[in-house]
Amino acid sequence: MPQTSLMMTLQFSSSGTPVNVQAKHFLIPGLGRYDHKYSPKLPSKFPKTSIFNSHQIPNPILHQPPVNQSVAAIVFGDGSESRLYPLTKRRSEGAIPIASNYRLIDAVVSNCINSNINKIYALTQFNSTSLNSHLSRAYSGASLGKEGFVEVIAAYQSPEDQGWFQGTADAIRRCLWVLEEYPVAEFLVLPGHHLYKMDYQRVIESHRNRKSDITIVASNGITKRDRDPGVGVLKINTENQVMQYSLKSNKEPVNYAVVEAYLFEGYWEDMRSIEAFYQANMECIKKLNTGYNFCDRDSPVYTIPRNLPPTVVNDAMITDSVIGDGCILNRCKIKSTVVGMRTKIRDGAIIEDSVIMGSDVYQIEDGRESSIKSTSVPIGIGENSEIRKAIVDKNARIGKNVKIINKDNVEEGDREANGYIISGRIMVVLRSAEIPDNSIL
Repeated sequence: MPQTSLMMTLQFSSSGTPVNVQAKHFLIPGLGRYDHKYSPKLPSKFPKTSIFNSHQIPNPILHQPPVNQSVAAIVFGDGSESRLYPLTKRRSEGAIPIASNYRLIDAVVSNCINSNINKIYALTQFNSTSLNSHLSRAYSGASLGKEGFVEVIAAYQSPEDQGWFQGTADAIRRCLWVLEEYPVAEFLVLPGHHLYKMDYQRVIESHRNRKSDITIVASNGITKRDRDPGVGVLKINTENQVMQYSLKSNKEPVNYAVVEAYLFEGYWEDMRSIEAFYQANMECIKKLNTGYNFCDRDSPVYTIPRNLPPTVVNDAMITDSVIGDGCILNRCKIKSTVVGMRTKIRDGAIIEDSVIMGSDVYQIEDGRESSIKSTSVPIGIGENSEIRKAIVDKNARIGKNVKIINKDNVEEGDREANGYIISGRIMVVLRSAEIPDNSIL
């Protein structure tokens, strides 16, 4: 079984013309055992939902158990090799902050909740402390009902299985004894670092109507950011059956049987790179509805409820930006920027086309005793500093008169020893890095 976090390119042809689509994740039944003695109260008929794909059977199957009783989600929040480094230096991909107030994994978990799937397992392994803490604090009873849960299953070793998880399929295999705790009929396998909105009930209905063994959800279209040697290729026929799978880096394809493809039309970004993450943040502040909508009333995005004060704006000029809770913005200029929680931006600072992730704490600067170790550069953005096209990770200390502008127009650069790297001409300041006064990067 291919990795769920792996993007794949599908070749689909209904009239002789190939159309590129991308495979993202799987609906996999049969991993758990369905107890036929289990008899939940069934609705008179399964709810009708519209199907994107014209090849799918239009009539729903009657007397299917509701998804909150018969379907569980398996969410993977991390991977051993991440192209989002250094954002993943101390956290997993799913735990990366996005759009001021959220974590990446919130999008997928919210899809589950909004699709009435309330049994959610999160399988974690690498740098999972932050992600585990977030999931346990954010979803302990959040719209999950009496029998719903978000349960974190961390990687483990046992006498039968030595070593860590060896990929997605191995992780599921080794956790079957946990997954079989509830008598569900299907498992929805989801990567936790993708950004999209989807009604999974439509996928489940299509899966059941077609009597599929495995259904892969695929997204129409391909962007320039997706043209990558690690992208796989799937060939499907006019009935949306997957015939072949191969990686671009491998010459030998793998032939399938019994695998179906479900085509999805909406926005989908899988965060395969720093550039993709940066663009996803930039798209969430555009006036045009081209990106992910964090303000959708019909499909809300859930996260940790926080007791932070409102943001304080003191004579600042802010345009086309998103500002998180609890910020202190003094006489600064902010344009086309995502500003995370508890960010402090001081007088004269200019920030454009950037992502500022904010801070985990408030630093006291008036001489009183503070739990934060005193340094020459306080947390936040210093006076008269300039930041353009950059990602500034949490708790960073940017001094006075600093310029983070990629002055030499470098495409790629490893300056981690100095507190930053350059990826795709995007400056990335590391978590808790200290950039001294008057630095020009």
